[in-house]
Amino acid sequence: MTIDYKNTINLPETTFAMRADLAKREPAMLADWEARGRYRQIQEKTAARTRAFVLHDGPPYANGVIHLGHALNKILKDTVVKSKLMAGYRSPYVPGWDCHGLPIEIAVEKKIGKVGQKVDAVTFRQKCREYANQQIDLQRTDFKRLGVLGDWDHPYRTMDSTFEADMVRALAKIYDNGHITRGFKPVHWCFDCGSALAEAEIEYADKTSPAIDVAYDVIDPAAVAAAFGVTVEAGTVVAIPIWTTTPWTLPASLAVSLGPELDYSLIEGPARAGRRVLLVVASALADGCAKRYASDADGHAVVLGHASAGRVLENQLLQHPFYDFRQVPVLLGDHVSAEDGTGAVHTAPGHGVEDFAVSQKYGLVEKYSAAELNPVGGNGVYLPGTPLVEGQFIWKANDAIVELLAERGKLLASLKIQHSYPHCWRHKTPVAFRATPQWFISMEKAGLRADALAAIKDVRWIPAWGEERITGMIAGRPDWCISRQRTWGVPITLIVDRITHLPHPRSAELFEPIAQRIAADGIDAWYALDIAELIGDEAAQYEKVADVLDVWFDSGVTHRCVLAARPELATDGPDDKVMYLEGSDQHRGWFHSSLLTATAMYRHAPYDEVLTHGFTVDEHGRKMSKSLGNGVEPQDVMKNYGADILRLWVASTDYRNEMSMSNEILKRVADAYRRIRNTARFLLGNLHGFDPAQHLVAVEDSLLLDQWAVQQAHDTQQAIRAAYERYDFPEIVQRVQNFCTNEMGALYLDITKDRLYTMPTASHGRRSAQSAMYRILEALVRWLAPILSFTAEEIWAAMPGTRDESVFFETFYEGLAATQGSPQQRQWWSDLLAIRSATSKVLEGMRVLGVIGASLEAEVTLYVDADQRERFAEVADELRFGFITSTLNLAALRDRPVYDVVAAKLGFESFVDDEAAPTTLAAKADLAEHEVWIVAKASTATKCVRCWHYRADVGSHTAHPELCGRCVDNVDGGGEQRRYF
Repeated sequence: MTIDYKNTINLPETTFAMRADLAKREPAMLADWEARGRYRQIQEKTAARTRAFVLHDGPPYANGVIHLGHALNKILKDTVVKSKLMAGYRSPYVPGWDCHGLPIEIAVEKKIGKVGQKVDAVTFRQKCREYANQQIDLQRTDFKRLGVLGDWDHPYRTMDSTFEADMVRALAKIYDNGHITRGFKPVHWCFDCGSALAEAEIEYADKTSPAIDVAYDVIDPAAVAAAFGVTVEAGTVVAIPIWTTTPWTLPASLAVSLGPELDYSLIEGPARAGRRVLLVVASALADGCAKRYASDADGHAVVLGHASAGRVLENQLLQHPFYDFRQVPVLLGDHVSAEDGTGAVHTAPGHGVEDFAVSQKYGLVEKYSAAELNPVGGNGVYLPGTPLVEGQFIWKANDAIVELLAERGKLLASLKIQHSYPHCWRHKTPVAFRATPQWFISMEKAGLRADALAAIKDVRWIPAWGEERITGMIAGRPDWCISRQRTWGVPITLIVDRITHLPHPRSAELFEPIAQRIAADGIDAWYALDIAELIGDEAAQYEKVADVLDVWFDSGVTHRCVLAARPELATDGPDDKVMYLEGSDQHRGWFHSSLLTATAMYRHAPYDEVLTHGFTVDEHGRKMSKSLGNGVEPQDVMKNYGADILRLWVASTDYRNEMSMSNEILKRVADAYRRIRNTARFLLGNLHGFDPAQHLVAVEDSLLLDQWAVQQAHDTQQAIRAAYERYDFPEIVQRVQNFCTNEMGALYLDITKDRLYTMPTASHGRRSAQSAMYRILEALVRWLAPILSFTAEEIWAAMPGTRDESVFFETFYEGLAATQGSPQQRQWWSDLLAIRSATSKVLEGMRVLGVIGASLEAEVTLYVDADQRERFAEVADELRFGFITSTLNLAALRDRPVYDVVAAKLGFESFVDDEAAPTTLAAKADLAEHEVWIVAKASTATKCVRCWHYRADVGSHTAHPELCGRCVDNVDGGGEQRRYF
């Protein structure tokens, strides 16, 4: 009669569920974190740590629900912060929001109307605050749901009065250091915003524009022709043609610029009303120009003479093409090239940075009025009094101006082209350069450019190409226009002379009392301020600046308003670090503005490390959009899969490039998650009843296989810690997966099942395996914590032993003693596992041939040389457990039986004893320095009902006729003894 031995088997038992059910489980865990104040607890637990790592949050804009890009960004930040906690740093995280600026202003205008029409400015600003707070609450809920731990109850908001006051103090420091200037300069202007734009607010898109060649007739044609060695008859027209895609700028054209060292030619042009026309063009472009003007001969320009340099025409006067009252000079500018066009550039200082610079050099800016320099209003309409075009919107005026030029005979060529053109990133509409009085942070006045370029070199850029990118941007950027003509923003708190607009002589000291008022009452205090309170009787001569600061200044001074203002974010120690982490577009955004303000204030960068990530695309590399229907919303992922799946996707994808996402990709990520979870569950299940305080076996006293497993965990941890230091999260995920799949699943866990299940509960062999598993799990849970935060906390709660309540209070596990790491030991294991792998292949071949079902049905003999027999002799008696076979013997290579029949069915070189009815399979192991043959045959022994091994001694024990000898010993005796496997 069969005896039930079920109660003698140690089956796994754990509360850690096989089914993750993350979408339901995570919100409960999140609620528990909130109730316990998990972030506060972490800060208390880590307060005494001697090193600080502060990841400073680049503030998202407080407008709209979060999208996948937001989730990617916040998860990466959280992963970094938690990895630093594991590495032994104090790592606080204070989230923040950017609250001022146009998007909120537009949203509020839609609800309550524009300032001055339906609502006063004070009420409008209050409604902006209320709107921003609503958006913050929406976003904060989703950010927390992602598992991001931070000081969510005390975030920084750029609209907080204390932040606004510190912005004023930052401005004061920059002013005091001599970087602030006021100027009439061209700046990018959005007509929909009604304001100047920062460089970071510009994006480029295709635009269709008229491309025209326009003749500027020379006032003294004889003199200009003479410069080319040509004599012209009376009545001959000599002109300098320009090429432009912005006809609307011609009313502001005040000069034509030539390249000082370019070679120019005088060529035949198309006749005008019966008069001969000669044109001055760059020699390299002459043929192309002649073709466009249909004045060529067999595809070539008719060249009458050459001038070796444009400088010979400097200061020659030209007639404006449609303003008869305006003559314009020839200027020389290094910005003129012979790459395209005509080699001559029409120069409108009010509508171009280079135009402004060269015109300023020649004194033209001072010669003309503001309306002549820039005849375009902030709404894109020509100002009243602008001859011929007043009241017209500039884009519509393009065609009218082209017609006007044609009527006057000055249009040499015209066509439509599509080209890249700057657009407003908010409205997606074309922008224009407009020269207006603005406030700037000068790049040159006090050496800011040089200081910023030097500061870049002291920063660790991740990826490394970020350094070159931001260096190029700083090196080539113009002065920073920091003034905006809006209502919702922090004011430029300067008091200026009503006539000269120069700042009050005591401006540097006036900033602080203004800042104190703003700290107490918000930015409305500035607008309510009577400046007589500050400057007394001088008040009649002065006025407050009405502009507000560029929002990039808001976020750009968070190093002053947040990092320097909050004690918990202090980084005073020599090993303390500050990291900025955002998308790669922020080299011209937040990284850029923060670098400039910090360098302007302190002459060093505000960060020690900068990490940038790519953007999210679909599986085909396309940008996600509603129109394509290819978007993946983080809220849907969390609802269907759970936040940890989203976190694993972020960590496993190379953030240095574009990051692909789709439902199919999510399914693959979920599969990878299950493998990791199953490994943790197996470890937990087999630690049931294990108390590390009583049962933990020293590594050096453990079985050899357990020492190997701990060594593998040690090696993996070394690689993972190094990868965390490099922020190489995909490598971490890959190493964890490989460890769980290969070292654990395919080897260690499979091998130790027999020992764990069948040996006595308290036996040394079983406790040794449990001790190894305990140590491995202690390490694994910490590897996972920065990435799979919810799952790591769930594992932590199910682990045995007395422990603190959160894995996030811990550092990387230090209990992985490396006892199998010498070169000789590593080679021993490498050879043994290679033989085991070859044996598994042979046993699989036997299954294919139908000789056996499970590997335990086989008897294996390894035929090895004398050196190998000596190397493995000590462990020979237990090798069968390592190879998961019922019998395994070592034999001399010379005694190997030879089989000549090739096992044709199998995909590797192997031999059988009989092709028709094989019972034995032989194959050679692939070892570099040793010859090893594996010969396997079906066992003829009886199966033990308890351990399932086929052993000759089954049936030889009267009390337990169905058990093998070792199972009898494990059930009724003192238990078997193992040393190795």
